[in-house]
Amino acid sequence: MKYSPIKICLYICATLLLMYLMTFFSKNHQLPTGKFEEGFVVKKWFFKYPKTASFFKQKELDENQIKSLDSIVYNLSVTDSNDAEDAKIIPIFTKIDTSKIERLSYPKDAKAFLKQLKINLQSPKCRIIHYGDSQIEGDRMSGYIRNRLQGYFGGSGPGFIPIVQVYQQISANITPSPNWKRFAAFDPTHKRFSHQKYGAYTSLSRFTPVYDIEEDSLLLDKLELTKATIDIGVSQRSYALLKNFTSIGLHYGNVQSPAAIQVNNDGVLMKSDTLIADGNYHKYSINLTSAPTNLRIEIDAKISPDFYGLTLDGEKGISLDNVAMRGASGTVFATMNSENFSQMFQQLKPKVLIFQFGGNTVPYLKDSLSVINYAGYLKSQLNWTRTKTDNASIIFIGPSDMTTTENGELITYKLLPYLNQVLKQTCNENGIAYWSMFDAMGGKNSMKHWVDQKLAGSDYTHFSSSGTKVVSELFFVALYLDLMALK
Repeated sequence: MKYSPIKICLYICATLLLMYLMTFFSKNHQLPTGKFEEGFVVKKWFFKYPKTASFFKQKELDENQIKSLDSIVYNLSVTDSNDAEDAKIIPIFTKIDTSKIERLSYPKDAKAFLKQLKINLQSPKCRIIHYGDSQIEGDRMSGYIRNRLQGYFGGSGPGFIPIVQVYQQISANITPSPNWKRFAAFDPTHKRFSHQKYGAYTSLSRFTPVYDIEEDSLLLDKLELTKATIDIGVSQRSYALLKNFTSIGLHYGNVQSPAAIQVNNDGVLMKSDTLIADGNYHKYSINLTSAPTNLRIEIDAKISPDFYGLTLDGEKGISLDNVAMRGASGTVFATMNSENFSQMFQQLKPKVLIFQFGGNTVPYLKDSLSVINYAGYLKSQLNWTRTKTDNASIIFIGPSDMTTTENGELITYKLLPYLNQVLKQTCNENGIAYWSMFDAMGGKNSMKHWVDQKLAGSDYTHFSSSGTKVVSELFFVALYLDLMALK
């Protein structure tokens, strides 16, 4: 049977019309996995199908939502100079549509959470630990947020810096002698230590191999004394407030043999001691009247202790530690030695914890169940860490928009919006505030726009230097608005 061209055209038009009319009957349905999808339910089968708005307007809506943020981005008071006064700049809200600022999402009693958070930030000494993946390495985001918070609540110094650095940072000049080596709890390239004592900063540095003196009682007699040094100075490239640190902490543990330490400032001997050799965690304190220009720490030992890093702080106000874990998903905390971790937290006394994970998991999520399982793992890690604190306020920063290629087109990873939704719900149900970096950027497919504006790199994952400042200011403004609204 042959059909005329007119009949074929009519058939195609009728089919397209029917497909369009079906969009009016499509509804949101919650699947057994918990995920919401648009479509139809026929008996026990679910058929995915877009609603009318999604059928025609989704792409246009996405673009409008993203571009509406441009007026905010270009009018943000992003601090680019090293002037300490810049950190105190109040956002110019007359130029910003605050209704478009992505605000933090809070637990059920938001007011109580914010009240405690404000008390913590305003306390005479407030340490914040910012745990995260590669989005924060090199003190990215952390450095900007630290500078802003110190500008408003007081404080100085860059906080925690590892002795051996795997990525460049500009917060302070730290130069270890070449015999130092770093080991991290989240680093798959080395066999983890059986003691699992990586501490609150999740890594340690040593200047000798690991020895077991319990198995060889004559080992110490065979070993020669080894010297290691750490040079500390002010970075001229850092924010002004970060340059002013007078309280230096050297965090260590697992001392197996006598370890002598000397501290010299500008070639003048300041201190000479012996580290405590009881196997536990300790902090060796160095207090100065002004920031050092050329301070050297010398350590002599046959077997190196484990050194968890340095803290460079002011005498009061905000201290913010950047703890970057390249490639990590945030599920390593509970695998570490609980007692050692607790001992460090008892010394550090963090009043605010910021967690920023999820990006490294996004490419490997296969379905809704894998999203829910990952959120469950994170919940257990966050709760484990919380038990080590004394009423610390916890904020979780969700992953940014991330782009993959599908059929030659750059699109957001399919499960990323759902992950963002589940993480927000999980955090809020467990007394944790949540900031959606994904929504702050503009939501689905926003990363393409950020790349076009040179605010993100060509990997469509990480922010550029300017983009880091913008997204950090968006977070700060959201937090500032909530704190200032508190009565």
